Amino acid sequence: MDPQNRPAQLDSPIVATLIKVGSRLNTGMYRLSGGRLGNRWRVGAGLRKPAPVCLLTTTGRKSGQPRTAPLIYLREGDAFVVVASQGGLANHPAWYLNLVANPDVEIQLGRDKYPLRARTATGAEREALWAKLVDVYADYDTYDAWTERDIPVVVCEPRP
Repeated sequence: MDPQNRPAQLDSPIVATLIKVGSRLNTGMYRLSGGRLGNRWRVGAGLRKPAPVCLLTTTGRKSGQPRTAPLIYLREGDAFVVVASQGGLANHPAWYLNLVANPDVEIQLGRDKYPLRARTATGAEREALWAKLVDVYADYDTYDAWTERDIPVVVCEPRP
């Protein structure tokens, strides 16, 4: 894939820093308020149609410590579906690499926490979920056009 209309500033280290700082602030607000604050993404397409946000906690693949990221999600029955888009950056987000190394994760929705097992959707399942995710947050299609990598769609299901 050839990135189309990719903003040059997207590759600036400042963008990665802003994403990290914004994530920490959102996570803190979400936790302190029990999900009353930080539970909607209101940036880009989210201005017109705010997207729901959950907190995903993974285990750091190097540190072994819990790592939490606020993510837009889609609910599919008992499962939560999230996207490792990182705004169309060239590399997968750290949280995705963490769950590939250790698929046992936790999702917090409001004050409720769910122990789950994550897996990357593929093939027809990924395509069907992608269409639903773009309906939740239209900018995912833009992010996909900005990167050469295949953006992972992650399904987090109840642990067996």
